[in-house]
Amino acid sequence: MRIQDRAYASFACRRMLSLEQQRRRWLKCAPAGALRDYYQVPFAKPDTLSSATRYLALDIETTGLVPQRDELLSIGFVPIYAHELRLSGARHYLVRPEQAIPESSAIVHGILDDRAREGLSLAEALPPLLQALAGHVLVAHSARIEHDFLDIACRRLYGCAFVTPMVDTLELEQRKILRAGSIIAPGSLRLDALRQQYGLPRYRAHDALSDAIGAGELLLAHIAHRTNKRPLRLNELTRSY
Repeated sequence: MRIQDRAYASFACRRMLSLEQQRRRWLKCAPAGALRDYYQVPFAKPDTLSSATRYLALDIETTGLVPQRDELLSIGFVPIYAHELRLSGARHYLVRPEQAIPESSAIVHGILDDRAREGLSLAEALPPLLQALAGHVLVAHSARIEHDFLDIACRRLYGCAFVTPMVDTLELEQRKILRAGSIIAPGSLRLDALRQQYGLPRYRAHDALSDAIGAGELLLAHIAHRTNKRPLRLNELTRSY
């Protein structure tokens, strides 16, 4: 069975299981190593207060947008504790691809073949990310992209799926606009456009660490500008549960 076929069949099954059930399921079959260690740590409970939730804002740069075909080029992440970015825990890893980087993607992120050759292999880059993500909730802008690339990577390296609770800042802002009865203008859901609406500074686009920090700051701005000031719980931010 092809990787994408296995992924689809697994997705259909996972829809019927809670995230915690999925974690326990994959823990049983994951080989010794980084993915099993990641699954050893229980996921945050859905009703956990957001202020008590440990988040990890993440961004990746890739050779394209098709996880089954394209490759990871860089990984950037920063933890968020008690609704504060912890820049001391920020990390950035360059990942060495197996194929040449297409010119069309190099124009976007600026990573060229000679620089990429200095990066870590995927097998070297994934363990520190999984270690950092253990017990945390993934935060990303258009988080499905991050999830799907990491899922394919974990299947190839460890033979098991990658599951994680996620907060998608794009989805949060989209829901906010629709609830207000407003029209979503073209380009208005881009990370830099949403950050400008909150008065956040502009960062270099398509740099994994800068975009991870940008997504984390966007989440915190979204939370700070809520009109409802009652305690916010994790399951109000994510549809993963």
